[in-house]
Amino acid sequence: MRRIFWLLNKFFMVPIFRLGLGPFFGNPFTGYIMVLKVIGRKSGKVRYAPVNYAILDGKVYCVSGFRGVADWYKNLRTHPTVEAILPGGTMAAPAVEIDDPATRVKAIRKIFQNGGFAGFFEGFNPFRISDEELLRKTADMPLICLQPAGWGSGASDPGGWAWVWAPVLLVVIILAFR
Repeated sequence: MRRIFWLLNKFFMVPIFRLGLGPFFGNPFTGYIMVLKVIGRKSGKVRYAPVNYAILDGKVYCVSGFRGVADWYKNLRTHPTVEAILPGGTMAAPAVEIDDPATRVKAIRKIFQNGGFAGFFEGFNPFRISDEELLRKTADMPLICLQPAGWGSGASDPGGWAWVWAPVLLVVIILAFR
């Protein structure tokens, strides 16, 4: 399962967000996704990790669905300042792991509700599960809080991929009217 997500994320979700098309792919059925830009703990290179998220009280929350073994989570623990590419924009933020039960239950429930079909992968209905059961089933799942600290670079900024659309559209138009 991890391999399937890795392929889907690397060759579909990350390019979609880097092209600036993230707003067109989030909905209640497929879920709402953001892409974290983290620094590799060994390589020092920028790595991209699509994750489901929730925005609560001006903060952005996400979970490591593969618990502590997810590479992006291990990278984040080494380099806790990240950029998050959300459908509406990009932000820089320090990443803080949350242990408070009241915050955990509220944020994790919302993340799984926002996750669309992926929100049910843990084997429970995020809309109906009790708070106690939710905390028990997600006790080993890291909850990460991103408190916005500044702006990040988006799809239309230097290093982004939004510029690709103009030449592609030009080629399509030329070929269509040939």
